[in-house]
Amino acid sequence: MQQFDSIVCLGQTTWEGDFQKAVVQLMTELSARHRVLYVDYQYTVKDWAMGVAGRQDMPVQKSIRLQNPLTKKIVANGNEVHVWTPPLMLPVNWMSPKPHDLLVQQNVNRLVKGLRRVMRKLNMIRPLVINGLNPVFGLPMLHKLNECATIYYCFDEITIINWMSRHGSRYEPDYLRGVDAVVTTSETLRRSKSILQPNTYCVKNGVNFDLFNQAYQLAQQQPQQINPIVGYLGTADNRVNLELVAYCVRTMPDVTFQFIGEVHEPGLTKLSSVYPNIVFTPPHQPADLPPLLAKMKAAMIPFVCNEHTYTIYPLKINEYLAAGLPVVSTPFSILDDFDGVVDLAASPEEFAQALRRALSDDSPQRVNERITMAKNNSWTRRAEEFEAVIQKVPNAWITESVAG
Repeated sequence: MQQFDSIVCLGQTTWEGDFQKAVVQLMTELSARHRVLYVDYQYTVKDWAMGVAGRQDMPVQKSIRLQNPLTKKIVANGNEVHVWTPPLMLPVNWMSPKPHDLLVQQNVNRLVKGLRRVMRKLNMIRPLVINGLNPVFGLPMLHKLNECATIYYCFDEITIINWMSRHGSRYEPDYLRGVDAVVTTSETLRRSKSILQPNTYCVKNGVNFDLFNQAYQLAQQQPQQINPIVGYLGTADNRVNLELVAYCVRTMPDVTFQFIGEVHEPGLTKLSSVYPNIVFTPPHQPADLPPLLAKMKAAMIPFVCNEHTYTIYPLKINEYLAAGLPVVSTPFSILDDFDGVVDLAASPEEFAQALRRALSDDSPQRVNERITMAKNNSWTRRAEEFEAVIQKVPNAWITESVAG
């Protein structure tokens, strides 16, 4: 028996970007032992028009083939990943089911046709397909790439995501039944998806440990801030508990609350007009984050507790810990892995008290506990766990005669 000859990953996100992405980090690690072709975000004609007008960042020339859509990326581990920009798609998400389904099939046919050409060029004969949270394309693509098997990588609850729920929730049940296995990033998602697909496994999000641990090294070389900084990394949207944040900002005027990333919660921006100790920093490339984290004294995850956040295993939690930072979070999800290391607080008053404790929780022993936990949750470890799942998928293993 011989292993599948390559991995083709269909992403619902771009390879490049201003934040760490689970599927990109996973493919980076898997490229150390497998050939990887990553199918980049499926831009539409509408996206292209906005890109030409300068209103959206997108590969304008690659998408219409004025530049080579296939790029070889040398990733952090020194290996390579091929990233392919698909041809432009028709914008169909806004449509009612019948015309949507008809035009999605046309989009998929175009994508598959181009993808087959790229696979021939790269001599990818019998790939393992990994689909990153895109059942709308995944379902009609099943068995179209001579794949040995398909794994659905589910890192969010699709029925709750506003822009994906309308059609994604229709496609996902059949897709779950049709794939060979499902990998989720939280235990809550695993329980949910295993109802329709018994071969469902949990491989939680990891951390680019070497990158984020740089923040700890940098912090040792910096003077203490006059006003300690409590940081939040990532998009601030409707997952943020606005009442809780407002209470902390109001009752802790000697502490600066820094949000690094996009802000989609209007209530947060209103707070900054009243309280000078809440500041917003635009998104940064991942490589530029350690110097910002190095200035923090503690970090927080002030999420609301609801059915959406209950399915989340946040990327940021291990990023904070890799930097040696004490972390305070609401009990929004199953976070048992972090017992004794991350402080959980539900109410605004309890959260503020926990932050006060965190600001002085800097003994060498406690810092080492945090860093060790993050190291054990690195993407290198997660890739090993993911490969252990692949070992359980019989169709991912092929005979020498088929591979040759």
